[in-house]
Amino acid sequence: MTSTLSFDIVVIGSGPGGYVAAIRAAQLGFKTACIEKEPTLGGTCLNVGCIPSKALLYSSEMYHFLQKDAKTHGIEVSNLHVEFPQMMKRKQEVVSGFVQGVAGLFKKNKVERIAGTARLLSPHAIEVKKDGHVQKIQAKYIVLATGSEPIALPFLPFDEKIVLSSTGALSLPKIPKKLVVVGAGVIGVELASVYARLGSQVKVVERLDHICPMMDQAIRKALWQTLKKQGLEFYLSANVTGAEIGKEQVRVQVEQEGKNLTFEAEHVLVAVGRRPYSKGLGLQEVGIQVSPRGFVEVNQDLQTHCASVYAIGDLVEGAMLAHRASEEGIAVVEKLAGLHPQVNYMAIPNVIYTHPEVASVGLTEQEAKDAQLKVQIGSCLFKANSRARSIGDTDGMVKIIGEAKTGRLIGLHIIGPNASEMIGEGVIALEKKATLSDMAYASHPHPTLSEAIKEAALNALGHAIHF
Repeated sequence: MTSTLSFDIVVIGSGPGGYVAAIRAAQLGFKTACIEKEPTLGGTCLNVGCIPSKALLYSSEMYHFLQKDAKTHGIEVSNLHVEFPQMMKRKQEVVSGFVQGVAGLFKKNKVERIAGTARLLSPHAIEVKKDGHVQKIQAKYIVLATGSEPIALPFLPFDEKIVLSSTGALSLPKIPKKLVVVGAGVIGVELASVYARLGSQVKVVERLDHICPMMDQAIRKALWQTLKKQGLEFYLSANVTGAEIGKEQVRVQVEQEGKNLTFEAEHVLVAVGRRPYSKGLGLQEVGIQVSPRGFVEVNQDLQTHCASVYAIGDLVEGAMLAHRASEEGIAVVEKLAGLHPQVNYMAIPNVIYTHPEVASVGLTEQEAKDAQLKVQIGSCLFKANSRARSIGDTDGMVKIIGEAKTGRLIGLHIIGPNASEMIGEGVIALEKKATLSDMAYASHPHPTLSEAIKEAALNALGHAIHF
């Protein structure tokens, strides 16, 4: 049986790029549909990524605080233990609430949800298959928002029982006694943090000589030192060379500086990166070009070689961030509506939700040097911040970078409590082309963590007050 539907805009994929694009398109008056092959809306981010990982990070952080730091605040806790099934249940309740929320938003904004697997038939036609039923969809415009998938190692294929991707690591039945994490990027260090806080012995293997390569050097070094204090074991400049996978454990072979090491664990989490997910979309058949690394090639308007087809988010080369995908999705449909949106990629922040948190926006010091910019740099340790000292959370710092000739802010980097919330000040400052002086002389409430940004800006100008 075949049926045909027609729309102005069809979005393929309901992740944070796709569902946001679909809702905004409907708000702008387009007859809109969103195709999703999974049973729930929200994509990787809502179901098996950003949201569940942050729920577990927060739960494990609470436990770690009560276990390690509560006594210093005069809080005595007896019989403290982790009820892991309840922790996982709460995580799933958070996820379910958001998934239902997206479905409600689709209904409110009159976005038609189409279940099934999509394949392009032409620049204006899509075939959707589900359970033997075939629908043909006509669309004036198509937005590809199918996201990305974890990269496996050839000798460590995912089974989500012993060899885990981030998906499996978020759904373990019990806390492992030992866990090996391959890759010290954002996903690796976040999930390593979760299980280390809960009592797992965690070893992190990274082929580079540092962790979190996208972050400023001073910030990532500070994070590495702090995570080591928390009990994580790092093996840098190390390569995984093989593995023996058993029914209940894995033996991971590692080579580091000429030495051969073997790590035994109940699970190994492979977090070496993600790649664009475009299986079965029929891109080449309709003339859409894909790079050797699998990214869909687009112009500055995110338009593919087919004028009616656009691609956003992880399908397009760049930082794989949920909020980047959302901004691109909105920009595409607003442009189709005749508006003039712009995505300022320099002002898209990056966050690591460890404790302390890490947040960054703009250029790192090395990127500024590579661009041959003369810079002004200032910093402020949270040890010098009254709010941080009041709450007993003083690890970390704020680092600010300005362009010397104009005085304009070009980078803000934070490691410390609530860094993910504080970075918004840097985002707005970059968007509005603010200067170091603007940030240094803007009144910040006292006592707050945000005063560290003001103090770092004052330091860059040569007259810090509090250190």
